Amino acid sequence: MGKVVLVTGAARRLGGRFVRRIGRDPDVDRVIAVDAVPPAHDLGGADFVQADIRQPAVARVLAETGADTVVHLDVTGTPLSGGSRATVKETNVIGTMQVLGACQKAPGVRRLVVKSSTNVYGSASRDPAVFTETTPAKSLPSGGFAKDTVEVEGYVRGFARRRPDVAVCVLRFANILGPAAETPLASYFSLPVLPTVFGYDPRLQFVHEDDVLEVLRIAAHEPRRSTLNSGTFNIAGDGVLPLSQCARRLGRPTVPLLLPAVTWTGSLVRTLGMSDFSPEQIRLLTHGRVVDTGQMRDTLGFTPRYTTAETFADFVRGQGPGLLPPEALAGAVERVAALAARSGGPLSQSANQSAD
Repeated sequence: MGKVVLVTGAARRLGGRFVRRIGRDPDVDRVIAVDAVPPAHDLGGADFVQADIRQPAVARVLAETGADTVVHLDVTGTPLSGGSRATVKETNVIGTMQVLGACQKAPGVRRLVVKSSTNVYGSASRDPAVFTETTPAKSLPSGGFAKDTVEVEGYVRGFARRRPDVAVCVLRFANILGPAAETPLASYFSLPVLPTVFGYDPRLQFVHEDDVLEVLRIAAHEPRRSTLNSGTFNIAGDGVLPLSQCARRLGRPTVPLLLPAVTWTGSLVRTLGMSDFSPEQIRLLTHGRVVDTGQMRDTLGFTPRYTTAETFADFVRGQGPGLLPPEALAGAVERVAALAARSGGPLSQSANQSAD
């Protein structure tokens, strides 16, 4: 008999693409796609089950379907269908606890794949040049999606100790980009003008969404030898790109601001609904983050098709023209400046100093 794979987060675009991809594998007999809301996209031949993973009902779904492989993709930094940050955190943390509890009770589960993020390393001034999977964070994330991933991985490690018979694979993805990526960094790069931190040009890594699908597929299958694709792996494309080069390749202007002004601008951008410009993203855009991918290649046996630069180039192609029309760009800047002037925020002070 072939594999029965249960996938969480199927209503998201990336989750839907993976469901369709894993369903085409000849070794897979059945795919069960799970999410709290029905997906707007096609799931191929998968069976969709509407279930909120924050609720104990996910254990019933796992028991009734007899899935032997669970791919937990519902760990994300962006809300779905207008949800709030609180809902995202509950899904990430409470949802993961419920999924792990369901796996704990299901003797037929043999493989668990968890989508995580290199956000677990944080971003700080004293960080090493390159993080390996065993490098401790110099400054643990204090909030947001980064803190969620730290908590998620802690619960996964506890599950792995309780169920040593289950092969557990945690994939720490760098910033995911692609023509239609739905991530906080993709939203930032979609802004008409990019706020940056004055005096900093952070190094960034990206992984293409197509490579994300392929490495998830590899991790969901039995390893070619022993249990070598169990463990924790950094997943990123080769090379790095400084933020300044990203802006030039996008054709977007940057506005260097002092760190307090960037923090204030991030709050304003979130209020306007233009991007989820969170404190953790500001730290990334200040200090950057680079991870080593040797284990990904040598142990997991995966080589990304796209480098960091190629991933970003594909993202740029999906963005269209780099700048808004001059009149639209001027209008956007004027609206931000007007809001800043009314609130007396740091942005208006920086603008006044520049004018002087």
